[in-house]
Amino acid sequence: MEPRRNAFDQPIGMPVPNWNGARAPGREPLVGRYCRIEPVDVERHAEDLYDAYSSAADGRDWTYLAVGPFDSLAAYREHLTRAAASTDPLHYAVIDLATGKAVGTLALMRIDRANGVIEVGHVTYSPRLKRTRIATEAMFLLMNHVFDALGYRRFEWKCDSLNEPSRAAALRYGFTFEGIFRQAIVYRERNRDTAWFSIIDGEWPALRASYTRWLDTGNFDAQGRQVERLVDLIGRERAAGG
Repeated sequence: MEPRRNAFDQPIGMPVPNWNGARAPGREPLVGRYCRIEPVDVERHAEDLYDAYSSAADGRDWTYLAVGPFDSLAAYREHLTRAAASTDPLHYAVIDLATGKAVGTLALMRIDRANGVIEVGHVTYSPRLKRTRIATEAMFLLMNHVFDALGYRRFEWKCDSLNEPSRAAALRYGFTFEGIFRQAIVYRERNRDTAWFSIIDGEWPALRASYTRWLDTGNFDAQGRQVERLVDLIGRERAAGG
């Protein structure tokens, strides 16, 4: 589609009438069918999270993060204390409703209310959370909150360009790859080229429908295995122009 043109015959962007910015994330819990996400609290969550992360066979889950692994509960509590005091990033614990235990964390960050842009980051899923319905529902709860409750126009995912599992997860969740920012960050005394992904508000209704169908209990067999993959549901919705 051809862009609009102004009085000087210059191409200009589409109008965003009556835009007053997005709202700041609150601290209320977000509750789904399988999990709850809530702002991290050291006393409630530190022991559960340290125990969940300690169930990993080695430290590879921390390779692409700026912190960890932690060799003691005291060290992890110190880290979580700093995270709990932050408002941007705003860190959340992911609670498994079946056990009541915290099994991972993630955050909303780089909160740009004026332009309606927000990022999900610091995604730190323990082995008890990876490849579960909870992992997907936690992301869905954040997306739903960001777009439907807070009115953001753009939801971002960024990661080390060499982090193949994170890049694959972004695509599975319905983010669109936008490119590589070269030499974007220095962490752990090494360079990071950053891969950028996003979802914009116009894409959210179709994604919401796909997530809702995937998370339905009817999409899982008696052993808890998925019947239809999320990526296939998203692909069909997009192909249908949803």
